[in-house]
Amino acid sequence: MGQAGKWAFIVGFVVCVVAGLVVVEPWMYWVLAVLGLIVGFMNITGEETKTFLLAAIGLMLSASSVMAIPLIGAAVTAGVANVVAFIAAAVLVVSLKALFEVAKD
Repeated sequence: MGQAGKWAFIVGFVVCVVAGLVVVEPWMYWVLAVLGLIVGFMNITGEETKTFLLAAIGLMLSASSVMAIPLIGAAVTAGVANVVAFIAAAVLVVSLKALFEVAKD
């Protein structure tokens, strides 16, 4: 199970980079979302939850600011948008797992 989550993470980032360099098809976002769900379920443990959520929030908030960088902003924004689509699904899963963990106490 741990290997599937690890490979989902690697494949997800490869798809993000490739999708940022070529024309993005709508189905690529579905692939990224499914891979993000796999990562959220299999890779993020209880000890990693806070760090993962904090890093993901920082990434998602800064993603919109990347466009302001001269010359490379537009090119980098496409790749960052793909990473956000990938991570958003994992954030949803990890957030729900954390909420259920807190609520059961």
